[in-house]
Amino acid sequence: MTWRAGALLAAGATTLPLWPAPFVAMVVMTVAVLALTAVDRAFAAPPGELAVDRYGDRRVRLGGTATVTLRLTNASARTLRAQVRDDWVPSAGARPDLPPGRLVRVEPGGTVELPTRLTPLRRGDRPAAVVTVRSFGPLRLAFRQRSGRPATPPWTLRVLPRFDSRRHLPERLARLRVIQGSQVARGRGEGTEFDTLREYLVGDDVRSIDWRASARRADVLVRTWRPERDRRLVCVLDTGRTSAVRMGDEPRLDTCIDAALLLTALAARAGDRVDLIAADAVVRATVTGAGRPALLARLVDAVAPLQPALVETDFGLIAGEVLRRERRRSLLVLFTALEPGALGEGLLPVLPRLAARHRVVVAATHDPVLTTLTTAAPTRPGDPYAAAVAWRALAERERVRAALGRHGVTVVDATADRLAPAVADAYLRLKALGQL
Repeated sequence: MTWRAGALLAAGATTLPLWPAPFVAMVVMTVAVLALTAVDRAFAAPPGELAVDRYGDRRVRLGGTATVTLRLTNASARTLRAQVRDDWVPSAGARPDLPPGRLVRVEPGGTVELPTRLTPLRRGDRPAAVVTVRSFGPLRLAFRQRSGRPATPPWTLRVLPRFDSRRHLPERLARLRVIQGSQVARGRGEGTEFDTLREYLVGDDVRSIDWRASARRADVLVRTWRPERDRRLVCVLDTGRTSAVRMGDEPRLDTCIDAALLLTALAARAGDRVDLIAADAVVRATVTGAGRPALLARLVDAVAPLQPALVETDFGLIAGEVLRRERRRSLLVLFTALEPGALGEGLLPVLPRLAARHRVVVAATHDPVLTTLTTAAPTRPGDPYAAAVAWRALAERERVRAALGRHGVTVVDATADRLAPAVADAYLRLKALGQL
């Protein structure tokens, strides 16, 4: 029963004193309204005979807007007059084009399309929740309603990472072209390939002189070298508890994903193969053997649903997976945090096995608040204690960095907004030196 039926009963109740027998009149009026309501409900289109489906976008980048359209087909013999509510999870940012409470009219056999614009607030999979159809009778005194899974077609919108660091890609690609062109690593560095012969110039390394080729020519010739292509790069994302720490407006994991995407795009253009492993206590995602044209798309799709897990990361599991999957020497980039508890007890015991076979880079991001606390002048009674805690945290981080350095590990430690370009620079530096 709707508010209209209640309004009829209330209007009748105000006229009861005018009737000779108020009680009898009240009974008659109530029966009449209930009869009209029952008839009105009987003439309402049955929601169970509606065919409900969806079409639209399946993927959208975080910060973008997607459109998913709900399509209703009236398979009954009655005209549908209904309020339709298409619910999504709150983080999907759903905004239906049809105003709330507006009736939808669909003739028998007809179809209506109700678009919903989605501006997600978080990365990951955002599923549709429930479709509710409230079908009214011609007088709108009563309705039939159906909601839940039978009337809700499944639909999931995958929200891809924002990838803000792609603005750094053109500059790094220009540097990559320089490395692959004239300004290459001179001399026979490890992991370099012979490129061409050219005349000796002042400043060239004499060890690059090709004496046999020079003997056949009147000029002194030197060999030029270029970084090897088809190297292997393994990105490891730590999705354990340390990845849940917020760096500004987003978790550390999102910052690491952004840096991994920039590194992947750069390495793919350099002709290297990129694999990805995301793990904490279990392996969450893997990308292996992707072709270069589809590499970035596959990696973006794999990391989109990743969320931090509030468990301790099993670095023994990660080391085992890397050593099992990667038989050839590779550049291993581990995105994690320079935390003494996590790395000191988890990574350092298994690091010798990894460093013996692979070139290891640890990419970590830190909160600049710690540095601010150590340099700001105290203004409140608790400020000296906060500064002491910050100094201790920074000292512990330096001890972890020194321990990693003793195993030949390259450490990239930067703030959230500088992590992606810093990791890309470290990759280019190793490639120029032929140390991949």
